[in-house]
Amino acid sequence: MPRTVSTDRAPRAIGPYSQAVIHGDLVFLSGQIALDAATGQLVDGDIAAQTRRVLDNIQAVLEAAGSSLRSVLRTTVFLKDMSELAAMNAVYGDYFPENPPARSTVQAARLPRDVSIEIDVIAALER
Repeated sequence: MPRTVSTDRAPRAIGPYSQAVIHGDLVFLSGQIALDAATGQLVDGDIAAQTRRVLDNIQAVLEAAGSSLRSVLRTTVFLKDMSELAAMNAVYGDYFPENPPARSTVQAARLPRDVSIEIDVIAALER
C-alpha cells in the first residue's frame, strides 16, 4: 500500500497531491518549484537561485521519506526557457557531483506560478 510523505521543511502542496509517495522501495516526489517553505513565496533571483531552492526542497522531502539525493534514480527537469540549461546544469551538478541520476529535460510553455523551473524525482529508499 502506498504511503504519503509530508514535511514542513519543504513547501506544502498547492493542490490535491502529496509532496511524495512511497511505494515499495521507491519514493516518487511531486514536482518542486522555487517556493520558500516558511513563507510559501517564490524566491527572488535568476535560474541559478531558483534551481538551488528547488533542489533544497527536494532534499528536504527525500530526507523526510528516508532517502537522500545520493539515492535519486531519475529526475525530470521542466524549464521555461531552454536557453537557461547551462546555468541550471551548473547548479544541478553541485547537488549531484558523482553518479548523477538519469534525467529528462524539457521546455515547458508554462509552469505553476510562472516559475522558470520545476523538477520531479524518483529515488530509492535508504534502509
